[in-house]
Amino acid sequence: MSEDFYCEEVLSGRTPVRKVIETENVLAYHHTRPFYPVHIVAIPKKHISSLLTLEASDNELLLELLEVVKQAASQVTSEHGACRVITNLGQYQDSKHLHWHVIHGEPLRR
Repeated sequence: MSEDFYCEEVLSGRTPVRKVIETENVLAYHHTRPFYPVHIVAIPKKHISSLLTLEASDNELLLELLEVVKQAASQVTSEHGACRVITNLGQYQDSKHLHWHVIHGEPLRR
């Protein structure tokens, strides 16, 4: 996998996705290879490597991203009764692009 799947594949349009929510600056979509029965990914359209590299100038974008995560989490919780919201850092972060997972259910694989 590339360093930044989201910029290189999703945002470029090379990998088609099923959109859940889209704003001018944020995209939430169903994971292309889900690890959970419900697995939504929310990303900023601007490249930001991770939560740790956010700058003060990214504050408005971060608020917009969190609002989209909140909306997706609300939809999943309304439909399924619960969800988890996760972001990964360091070696746990496969793609070096800030992203949040909204998930429900038990892992599909280990």
